[in-house]
Order: sequence, then C-alpha cells, then structure tokens
Amino acid sequence: MSDVCEQHHDLWGTLLTLGLIGGLFASYVPQHFKIINKSSSEGFSPWFLLLGATSSAAGCLNMWTMQWNVVRCCRYISTGSCVESMGGIMQVSLQWLLFNIIQILYIMYYPPHLKFKTVAVDDTPVKTNAKTSHWRLSVVLAWAVALHMVFCTFVTFGLLLSTNVNLPTSPAQDPRIAGWATFLGLTSAALAAIQYCPQLWHTFHLKLVGALSIPMMVIQSPGAALMVLSIAMRPGTDWTSWIMFAVSGIMQAILLFMCVAWKIRQRRLHIDDFGHPLPPSSAELGQSTQSIPRPRSADEEEQGEGGEDGRPHLSDEEIVRAMLGENTPLLKGNKRKGSGFLRVFRR
Repeated sequence: MSDVCEQHHDLWGTLLTLGLIGGLFASYVPQHFKIINKSSSEGFSPWFLLLGATSSAAGCLNMWTMQWNVVRCCRYISTGSCVESMGGIMQVSLQWLLFNIIQILYIMYYPPHLKFKTVAVDDTPVKTNAKTSHWRLSVVLAWAVALHMVFCTFVTFGLLLSTNVNLPTSPAQDPRIAGWATFLGLTSAALAAIQYCPQLWHTFHLKLVGALSIPMMVIQSPGAALMVLSIAMRPGTDWTSWIMFAVSGIMQAILLFMCVAWKIRQRRLHIDDFGHPLPPSSAELGQSTQSIPRPRSADEEEQGEGGEDGRPHLSDEEIVRAMLGENTPLLKGNKRKGSGFLRVFRR
C-alpha cells in the first residue's frame, strides 16, 4: 500500500494548520476563562449553543467521512506524515471540542438566581423550588446536543467501518456514505446559518455583553476566512466541508459589532457586562471626599449641628453613603443584586 498512500508534504498547508490550531486555542480560552472567572454564563442563548454544537458536530463528522482514506493510510506512512495529513480533521475536531466546552461551562456556571422562580411574600421575594422556564430549556437543549452527537457518531462510523473498499477507492464513492456526508455538510451549513440568529436576538434585547468574550470574536471572525482556505486546500473536501465556517464567520462579525456597541453603552451608563453598577473610581472617590464634611469629634458633638468652621458634620455611615452614591447598598451581600440589571431592561 506504500505506492497508494504516498507521503505528501505541504509546508504552507502545515504552517497554516498549525497557525489555525493555535488560533483556536487563543480565541476560545478567553471565553472559557471569562465564564469561569465571573462564575456566570449569563448572556448566552441556549438555542445558540444548541445550534453551534450540532453544527460543529456535523461539520466534524463530515470531515472524518470525506477524509476517511487519509485516516486509513496512517497505517502505512510515518507518524509525522499521518499527523500532517490529518491536519484538517484535527482542526474541525478541535473546534468542536472547544465549542462544546462552552456548552458544558454554560450549564455548570448558570446563574443560581435565575434557576428557580421567586414569589413575593409580604413584599419580600422568596425563592421557590420551581425551575424557571429558561433553566429547564437550557437543560433540555444540552441533552439534545449530547444525543445528537451520539447518534451522528454511531451512524457515521457504522457506515465507514461497514464499507469494505480497498485503497485508493474512497468510501465516499459508496452512495450511502456520499449521501450521509452531503447530509452532514448541508446540515452543518444550515445550522451555522441560523446559529447566531437567536444569540443576536438575545444580545440585542439584553443590551449587555454578558459572559460573551469580545477577544474571542475578534480573533475568530477573521480566522474563519483562514479556516475556509485551509479546509478547501485539503484533498477530498468540497464546499460542503467549509461552507459552515464561512457562514459562521459572517454572522459572528455581526455579533462582534453589536457587543462593541453595547460595551460603549455600558461604559456610558457606568455598568459592567452583567448590568451591575460599577464601583466608583479612585478619582471619583477623591472628588467626593473633598466635598463631604468630616465626622464630628467629641468636642464638636457638644457644640451642636456644626463645628468650628460652621460646616455640617455627618456620621460615618452617612459619609460612606455619600461617597458611594445615595442608592448604593452597604451590605456586601447586595453588591451584585442592585437594580442596574433591571434598569437596563426598562430602557
């Protein structure tokens, strides 16, 4: 089989593949880190994650099907040549893995205060054991992602392993496998085309960046063009193998511009990515301190409302409230439960 499975060396293709693999890590790690660091996945649409995970799974399995001969040739060529020839498969497989890590982190770090419904008892919000519709939907769609991957993997490798063809004949020449590969490619492209629609809608109405990572989108949007070029250069691939990445790149660029616009809006409103009021800066605190009267001393307490300089004096608690803002709660437990998040929705 050595004459059939020739060792092809493509320096440009190999360098492009290595660059894209490094770019995938560099783009997805900020998103993973932000969810873990903020301990919140708020801002993601569960439908976006469903469509993205199923689309990447279909694209990954399409690549395995179209390049199955490359996989089979690894038994007859060196390890280095095998790794080089499987660069396209490694790209799409890694992209599928890194995206699904987001899906897992989304479930793990789903905001606890959004999981269960609250009811008002004597004007006091009380958390119940009833799950919110959004949390139930998120769990159901996560299970749908897992079942889709199991089913498509079973069918793909079931067809590939049951087809007894000799090299260099491609399994894709079998009508069943060719039809399945086309189905995977078209499904991947269709899901990718609508993948960002629910996320664009969700982010537009939320008017917040949330847990979305802008650095990830900055890297991935132009990187989609390189991904398309890299896959198109691989032997045995066609437009069904790269169309998903082309569509995703365009839609992701739109989401990026929207997030940048919300980021500017958040800075103007002085709120963070989740709608919580930002703490005052040191410069603002300094200005506030200059205009806030000092607390009364023991001698001044006896003199009445004012001190020797005639300025009114405040208690320590009043000073803190004046420095942080009239509506800022003093208790740490209320730090991330302010009304800023709700005020954004009312606008």
